[in-house]
Order: sequence, then structure tokens, then C-alpha cells
Amino acid sequence: MSSSPKRDYYEILGVSKNATKEQIKGAYRKLALQYHPDRNKSSGAEEKFKEISEAYAILSDDEKRKQFDTFGREGVYQRYREEDIFRGADFSDIFRDLGFGFGGFDDLFSQFFGMGGRRAPRRGQDLQYNIQLNLGDVATGVTKEIEVPRTEVCKACGGGGASPGTARRTCNICGGSGQVQKVQSTGFARLIRVESCGRCGGRGYQIDNPCKECRGRGLVRRSRRISVSIPAGIEDGHTLRLRGEGEAAEGGVPPGDLYVVVSVTPHSLFRRDGSDVYHEAKVGAFDAIAGGEVTVPTLYGDVKLTIPEGTQQGSMFRIKGKGLPRLNGGGKGDQYVVANIAVPKKLNSRQKDLLRQLMREGDRQ
Repeated sequence: MSSSPKRDYYEILGVSKNATKEQIKGAYRKLALQYHPDRNKSSGAEEKFKEISEAYAILSDDEKRKQFDTFGREGVYQRYREEDIFRGADFSDIFRDLGFGFGGFDDLFSQFFGMGGRRAPRRGQDLQYNIQLNLGDVATGVTKEIEVPRTEVCKACGGGGASPGTARRTCNICGGSGQVQKVQSTGFARLIRVESCGRCGGRGYQIDNPCKECRGRGLVRRSRRISVSIPAGIEDGHTLRLRGEGEAAEGGVPPGDLYVVVSVTPHSLFRRDGSDVYHEAKVGAFDAIAGGEVTVPTLYGDVKLTIPEGTQQGSMFRIKGKGLPRLNGGGKGDQYVVANIAVPKKLNSRQKDLLRQLMREGDRQ
């Protein structure tokens, strides 16, 4: 920026004066990853990030780079307004590749450079809501009513901020642009800074009779009940996006989105593995030895399961189609039943004798 140390832009990015655009872009991408304030919390990182961003904005543009090569840094700022130096550089492309949340030029300036006046957001802020489900909800799908506190457009004034029956007027200082220019001469250079208008706060208009409901903001805080449709088979940690259900913003821009993050609580009887579920069933010792039938719970009601003779501890049986629905279609998973043999802890003498006799006969077979 204009207050940055007057270093050579090639030196800042660590490239030669003959560097190609791709080399300049690659150098900036590497440095942005190192000094981006979301990643680097050390003192001086933000200033370093501003410095390398300025260097990249100039060297990535043919005209600005030529101006810098001929007249130096002051020559660039003599010809271009400060915000125009940065406009046009593909920051959004680089930040998207790096995983940082920038939508482009306006987001970069509003978050780190604070220039160019007060820019209205392109849409309202997103919201997040955490919702808890049980495995039964996942099995059938469910519609949940949630209450979300959020900013909404004031109904009394329609979002304009002026009291009903009155109108807002164009700011007489900035002429409705929300910006004012400040000129500073330093030697032979004439620097022009674009700042937010102090009279209207960057809005571009003034309100003489503010709406009593929203106090001139055009926005009010409300708690809104929203119906959320949860599809069957949804996974723990899955996020549902409800477009337009986030925060409203000034200027008539679209509202943000609401992100509903799903958390599935553990079940006392079932363990989930994708679309399959596992259940540990108690099987009597006699049924395990001679075969029998046990009642097994599923997410859809009890079923009878045949236990073959000679069933061992930990044996596993499949009940087809009694698992969870597959989120993207394709039917349901299965339920797997793990046999937990219930061995009697106390036997009387007669029972012990009969059991020994039975075992001896089994050994002779």
C-alpha cells in the first residue's frame, strides 16, 4: 500500500525482473499461503500479506508492471488510484486454490485493506445450526422445526430505513457514491486515497426520519421457525444447505444461507457402519447347542431369527434389508446380529449330571 516500505516488488516476491506471469503467480501463491492472516497469527504477518498482495497486483498486470519498471513505485501510484491498483488481479482464483474464503476484490479489501469506501456485501452472512438426531430419525427421515435467531428485513420500512411515508435522501457530501477522495502530495507524486464517506458511513444516503422499528438500519433481529427436511440415511456430520435462510443485509442484497450440521447420537442397541447396523443378541446356551429361535429388535420392529445348532460365541447372522437407507438411493443396508451366548452361572447337581451326560454323548459322535 502507499504506506508500505518502498522495496522492489520483484524482491518482495522473490522473482527476477524477467519472471513470467505464471512464475509471479506461483511465487505469490506460495507467500500468500505462508503469510495469510487466517493461517499465520504472528505479528507482522498481516502487513507482510498486504505487501506481497500489492506486489502481485502490480506485477501481474502488464500496464502496471510496465509503469513500475519505467517510473518505479511512485510512478504507479501517480497514475492509478490505490484501489485501482488492486482491482483486476485474480486474488479469488488463488485464494480458492489455497482454501481461503475470499470471493474476490471486494472481500480482500474489506477484510484486510479497509479501502474503497464501504462496499455493500454481495449477500448476507451465512448461519450455522447444529441439530441432533437419533438413529430412528435416520432410518425413516424426518422433518424438524428449528428456531433460528437472525437478521431480517424490516417490514415496517421495507428495508429502506426511513419512517413510513418519508424517504431517504442522497448524501450531499459523497453524492451517493459512499466514497470521498483525499489527495496527498509527496514530492512529485500525487496520491489519491478513496475512503468511506464520514457523513453517511459509506451508504450513499442519509435518513432524516428513521424508522422507529429498525432505527434506520432497515434490518431487525427476529427468531424464525424454519422447517428442515432431513433425508433418510443421512450421515453424522453431514451438512444441509438452506438457501436464503441466513442473515439479511443492507442494500437489498440476497440473504445468506443457513447450514444445518447433523449430529447422530449413539444408539443403545445398534452400532452403525455406513448403511449397515450391528446388534448384539443374547442367545441361550441350549438354543446355541440345539438350535432355536430368538426375537431380535430392528430399527423397524422386532423380527424372529433362526439360530442353527452348534452356534458359537460371536457368530454373525445377516438380516437383509433391515439396515439404514442409502442416502443416494439404492435400497437399504443390512442388519448383522452377533450372537452372545448366555452361559448359565448356577446349575444344580441334577442339571450338571445331565449336561455331563449330554457332552459325553456328543463326544462319542
